[in-house]
Amino acid sequence: MIKLLVEPSGPLSGHIALHGAKNAVLPIMAACLLSEEASVIERVPKVADVTVMVEILRSLGVKVTVGKERLKIEPGKFSGTVAAYDLVSQMRASICVLGPLLARQGQARVSMPGGCVIGPRPIDLHLKGLEALGAVLSIEHGYIVASGRRLKGSDIQLVGTFGSSVLATGNVMMAATLAPGVTVIEHAACEPEVVDLANFLISMGARIEGQGTPVIRVEGVEKLHGSHYTIIPDRIECGTLMMATAITGGQVEIAGARIDHLNVVVDKLKEAGVIFDVRDDGVMVSAPNRLKGVDVTTQPYPGFPTDLQAPMLALMSTADGASVLTEKIYPERFMHVSELVRMGARIKREGSSALVRGVEQLSGAPVSGSDLRATAALVIAGLVAQNQTEVSGIEHLDRGYQGFEKYISSLGACIQRVPESSRTKKRELVSR
Repeated sequence: MIKLLVEPSGPLSGHIALHGAKNAVLPIMAACLLSEEASVIERVPKVADVTVMVEILRSLGVKVTVGKERLKIEPGKFSGTVAAYDLVSQMRASICVLGPLLARQGQARVSMPGGCVIGPRPIDLHLKGLEALGAVLSIEHGYIVASGRRLKGSDIQLVGTFGSSVLATGNVMMAATLAPGVTVIEHAACEPEVVDLANFLISMGARIEGQGTPVIRVEGVEKLHGSHYTIIPDRIECGTLMMATAITGGQVEIAGARIDHLNVVVDKLKEAGVIFDVRDDGVMVSAPNRLKGVDVTTQPYPGFPTDLQAPMLALMSTADGASVLTEKIYPERFMHVSELVRMGARIKREGSSALVRGVEQLSGAPVSGSDLRATAALVIAGLVAQNQTEVSGIEHLDRGYQGFEKYISSLGACIQRVPESSRTKKRELVSR
């Protein structure tokens, strides 16, 4: 096991370029199964989740060549239909192979997905949408078993208890591309990652309209071809960098930033006192030494993303005044609260909300990340905590951020990755 040692680092400064969006590339990798022809995907982040998806595709009999920020995926006439537990259990997005397998092979056996523990994330919308297309599904011994050699277009209401579902929208949209007739997905997710998937499918020859709106229309085609496609920049990585810059009172230019993907986040950060200078190829982010507390509620896109709730909570822990952060997507996604409290934050959990009163100074402590974004939040908090912060649970961080500590260290942060058993007396930490 490994951990990160984080020292108080002063204001972050410099220039940094975003990687490709982890949440976009995973379903796009799965979508390559829909064609016999090869596809090349550019701006692929080097993260653990991508590695897992590569192994899932290979386990199905697909040839995958991994390059620098590039994947070449050659499905050919692959014969696999089973996505096994030992791989699928490592991340939730692996369920994205269900729709393409069903459309291409007429059957699939996919283990129930795993990933970060952030509260219940049912798969009912995946099943509902695929059943509406004519699939027969059941749960057997921890696997989703699906068959449907005669999928056909249908009108589908894809809404659940907490609204739309990004992965379910993607799964149904992928399956519908090869289903005869017209499929209309109502209450579709509108996230940029769904739009990116739709655009990739269109580049393969799919007929899709309405992506980015709550109603997506898919006209089935007989076959799809390969494509050469570049992934959108990672908006969650961008938001995380904005918050790391803001908490340290720094000034950082983020190349490749799509502000139109983060309008609500930018508005909230502006309300807190962060300054944005939008440029041709990104944005300059700068912040005063102290920010103001603001209230935030997570919502489906275009609302404030749940994946930035934990970093925002870390940011508000050192802002002047009071803040309320309400989680409407995953109401139990607050396991990082107790760890921030260990660092001296004043946070009280009340149902699906966290009540925060900003403190003058956090203090370093041994803390553990419970999920991908929570771990990033603890590292961000450590940047301004007095003395050293030890962050464990780094395997979560590696799932979605490429070389996070080196990335932040290039801006002046003092972070070192060490074995879990290492003693934490004086060390020369990584710095710019």
